[in-house]
Amino acid sequence: MKKVLIVSHGMEIGGAESALLGLLTAFDYSQFSVDLFLYQVSGELLRHIPKQVNILPENPKYASIAAPLSTVIRNRAFGVALGRVIGKEASKRQLKKVDVTENSYYYITNSHKYTKPFLPMISHVEYDLAISFLTPHYLVTDKCRAKKKIAWIHTDYSHIEFDEKVELSMWDAYDSIVSISDKVSEAFLTRFPSLKNKLTVINNIHPAEFIRKRADEFTVKDEMPDDGYVKLLSVGRYCHAKNFDNLPDICRRMDNVKWYIVGYGTDEELIKEKIAEAGMQDRVILLGKKENPYPYFKECDFYVQPSRYEGNAVTVNEALILGKKVAITDYATAHSQIDDGVNGVIVPQDNKGCAKGLMDFISNKELQDKILNNVINSDWSKAEEFNKIKKIAGI
Repeated sequence: MKKVLIVSHGMEIGGAESALLGLLTAFDYSQFSVDLFLYQVSGELLRHIPKQVNILPENPKYASIAAPLSTVIRNRAFGVALGRVIGKEASKRQLKKVDVTENSYYYITNSHKYTKPFLPMISHVEYDLAISFLTPHYLVTDKCRAKKKIAWIHTDYSHIEFDEKVELSMWDAYDSIVSISDKVSEAFLTRFPSLKNKLTVINNIHPAEFIRKRADEFTVKDEMPDDGYVKLLSVGRYCHAKNFDNLPDICRRMDNVKWYIVGYGTDEELIKEKIAEAGMQDRVILLGKKENPYPYFKECDFYVQPSRYEGNAVTVNEALILGKKVAITDYATAHSQIDDGVNGVIVPQDNKGCAKGLMDFISNKELQDKILNNVINSDWSKAEEFNKIKKIAGI
């Protein structure tokens, strides 16, 4: 029995969290003993973790990494509070050097880096393999013992501002680095060419049967009625990367469509403002956060990923698993996920081009039939990717 430790932030609804759930479903638990350590043992996806996984108890000091500072002090986690303050000051100095006033990536990275000395060991078990699933990856290097340690890349590094020297030392501490697509690897290696020999591409693994089962749990026709409009759906966090703030302007350039958005996040008010500016209150509908988004996938006519940038959009694969017609914008990693005209379409990122590309797809029934046939006859679970993890670990 091989012992594996996986470390991540929590199990809130999100693409990376869904990818983690897919990874956990891929283990053969007759061969593997899996411990899962979450900084915060919380989130809607928590209850869907396979019962064979041993979820380690929440540690108040790790839970304090992302908690409000007032809560951290109230809980008497003074070391963590000090580390976060030091990290915040370090971020300000770094940002000043690059003439940037705000960058959340600097803050979260330094928060982990400078709180590390004040954190206890995650576990005293010696593992065959330890996986740090979400960046920052400072903690797994020092806070657990394992024969091999792996860190995951989930994002396109060409769109992130960071201190390359500091970041390099974080990644280089691992035996292997896993990227979720070829394009993500290319972007990563433009910043860290010295890490090429450590890098392996492992596509996200998706729990296909789980997704299909949940899609049938209830109907959403009251929220997405059959009212004569073509129903477009986008799912994700309300943030800059997802580009939902441009959907109202794209939608107003299209005929006979309603665009539904499932998600939550900091850009909600901005998106509402853009909906009002475009006069799209009746055609761009924010459905909010959904613990189970899959019935909404099932109900839509087309799934659209309109992002500015992505690593490898989990929601795109989820839509394909459910046999949906998919369109994505031409972000840097788009072609590593969709073969244009074969299993979906890739449309321009500018609003006018995006609208035209979507309308062309909606009106082309012959292309839709061809794509759907390819989608239905393909395996989108990527379950075979788990063999690559075993190879890295020498298992």
